Amino acid sequence: MTVFDDAERRTWAGRAEAYAASFAGLCAYPVPMLLDAAEVRAGTRVLDIGTGTGTVARVAVGCGAKVTAVDAEPGMVALAARAAPGADVRVAALPDLPFADGEFDAVVGNFVLNHVGQPHVALAELRRVTRPGGRVALTIWAAPTAAGQALFGRALQAAGVSRPTHLPVLAPEDNFERTAGGLAGLLSAAGFADAACRTVAWNHRATAEEWWSGPAAGVASIGQVVVSQTAEVVAEIKRHYDSISAEFAGPDGVLALPQLALLGYGQA
Repeated sequence: MTVFDDAERRTWAGRAEAYAASFAGLCAYPVPMLLDAAEVRAGTRVLDIGTGTGTVARVAVGCGAKVTAVDAEPGMVALAARAAPGADVRVAALPDLPFADGEFDAVVGNFVLNHVGQPHVALAELRRVTRPGGRVALTIWAAPTAAGQALFGRALQAAGVSRPTHLPVLAPEDNFERTAGGLAGLLSAAGFADAACRTVAWNHRATAEEWWSGPAAGVASIGQVVVSQTAEVVAEIKRHYDSISAEFAGPDGVLALPQLALLGYGQA
């Protein structure tokens, strides 16, 4: 496990409920497309990597698939087990999965690859547990980010806050371009046939307080930046956030936040 992986474990520890109340709804949008790209249907043996609150697992169970779901955070596993009765939900994480070679017909990961320290190693493991001819489908956030995702970064910049040095980034040799070509190329390099990627764009609707609640509770890397500040600095970030978020508010006061993700897929 890399320094990056260790930091991710600490970032998400104990934050399942805060994630469920904030960013989980955002991440749910591409789920039907993800399962379609993996050709998940009745009887498919599917592994959901980084299940989080269990949205992917729940929808896959609804399709009649035989679902195994894993997450590194026990709190997420508890939520996913309640959300997806009928799925085998357990604690496990990349890059070492407790499954036999070729055990699954399809492997899916919704916004998981951006949380591993060595994406190429993670993909090799996903390929190992997928049967020959089986499908793998993954979503990640695109870069540069869409306006809705950039909102927090703008508020931090306006408050004069930069990323703390204690939060690690991927080593250059492990990083890749967060573009359709970059993700498809990573899949191809990992040995997946017919690797491809498409962009998924949508507007996520949330109240300003709901959208702020995730970072305020330390959810994800942006949340770790926020909670590492003094109370005075957090208040300054929130002041700028309130001002900037008004740009996205509709007549009902709810924010419409543009999002952009990448959906990559291939055949083992």
